[in-house]
Parts: sequence; C-alpha cells; structure tokens
Amino acid sequence: MNNYPAHERPGDFVASKTILIRRHADAYAETIDEFLRGHGSADEYQLLDDLNHRVEQFLADYVPPSTRRIGDSLVFTPLYRDADPDVLDNAGREFSSETVLTALFAAEVEFRGPLSLSRTQSTLLADVYEELGELLSVHRLPAHAALAYRQAYRLHTITENPRGQDRCGLRMARARTRARTPRWRRIPGVASDLLCGYGYRPFLLLAWIAVEIAVFVLVFYLTGGEIDFDTALRVCLVNFLDPTTPDDTESMTAVGHYTLIVESYAGIVSTSVFFALLVRQLFRL
Repeated sequence: MNNYPAHERPGDFVASKTILIRRHADAYAETIDEFLRGHGSADEYQLLDDLNHRVEQFLADYVPPSTRRIGDSLVFTPLYRDADPDVLDNAGREFSSETVLTALFAAEVEFRGPLSLSRTQSTLLADVYEELGELLSVHRLPAHAALAYRQAYRLHTITENPRGQDRCGLRMARARTRARTPRWRRIPGVASDLLCGYGYRPFLLLAWIAVEIAVFVLVFYLTGGEIDFDTALRVCLVNFLDPTTPDDTESMTAVGHYTLIVESYAGIVSTSVFFALLVRQLFRL
C-alpha cells in the first residue's frame, strides 16, 4: 500500500483538480455552443487555440500526484467515465458536449503533464482519446476530433502499436477533411480517402487499378480498329505495365494509339503510387 503525504492523497487531489477542470471546460463549452449555433466569428481552429491556452494555464499551476502513484491507472478516470455513453445510459444521465469537452481537457492535462506515462497508462489514454474522437465527431467538432486522434496516434507510437497508428491516422485525416471550409476544399481529401484511404489502405488502390484497366480495355476495344475483345484485353494488360511500341500497333487507329499512350502514363503513375504506399505501410518509412 502506498504511503502518500496528506497533501498528496489521490482522492483529495483528483477531487480538487476535477473541480478546476470542470470550471475550465464549462467556460470553454459555452464558447463551443456559440460556435455550433453559428454565433461569433471564430472558426474551430481558433477555438482549439483557446483550448490550448486554457490547458497551458491549468498546467502552469498543476501539481501532479506523487510519482509513487499506481502505474496502471489514469488520474482522471472518473471524468473519462462520465463521457462514456454506455456508462451514462446505465446511470440514466443525459449525454452532453460538456462532458466530452471536460474529458478532452482532462486528457490533455494528463498527456501533457510533467509526469511521464507508463506503457500501460499510454495505452489506456490512447483508448480514451480514440473514444473522445468519435464523440467529438458526433457533436460536429471535427477539428477537435482530429486533435484527439492525433494524440492517440502519438501514444500508439510510444507503445509501438502500428495498427493503432494506422487506425488513428486514417481517422485523423478524415476528421481534418471534414473540418475544412468551404466544402469544396474537402474534395482532394475525399478523393484520397476513396482511392487509398489517405495512404493507410494501399490495397484499396488495387481495386481502382482494376477499374482503370477495365475502362481502357473498353475504350480500346471500341476505338482501336478491327480487333476482337481478347486482343484488346491482352494488349491493355501488357501496355499498362510495359508500354507498347509503334511497331506493335501499326494496324490500329490513331485513337487507339492515343488510348494506349494515355494508359501507359496512367499505369506508371498508378503503380508507382501503389508501391510507394505499400513500402511505407510495410516498412514504416
């Protein structure tokens, strides 16, 4: 059993710091409510600057619990539990954005505090951040969700959890795309997500390569001249990876020639991107 000094008793510490965190979070939640109602001129990233400032203010006077604290638990677990929808449902309490923002504030304090987290604590806090990311997305705060996923990504890096890194990296990229305004600026991100999952799902690109080849086969069959479908399929499959020469296509139409030229360039780009993403995924470059 740990022998804490009177001023470091875990129960007293958590209770006092929880009150302060709730006060900061409540004030911040009022600003968030104004933003969600469309009032004020601040965007979500400016609100994140405010959150960062509040966390720094809190940390300036933050005296963490003794280094002899239990290494397999988090300090502000009660606040994280309050933001758990399952716990709230079982307790019959209302689910609100204030509880989520309070938990996010507490997680930032715990993550950025002066005491290092153990491996177990890092894993637990990463799980908390991931849950908060989902809840913040539900509350229409994608930039805040991206922050939560980014912190979870960092913690998964510390604990050497590549699957957790990929999961949080993908969710962070999607949240950042949703946070972009105006909406047309989301188009590149949405396209990247559909093509390869922002690079975290390289094998998704193989499906698009198959679609790409099928399109070129159809176009070449219709415009290449007097060729049957089997010939069009064979030529396009070979040309995608090994561009044909003019001597190989003398009897074909001009449109057919240009179709193969375009396909060869598309093949070079598509396969290069795929193998670059694959190498990154396999070797963590």
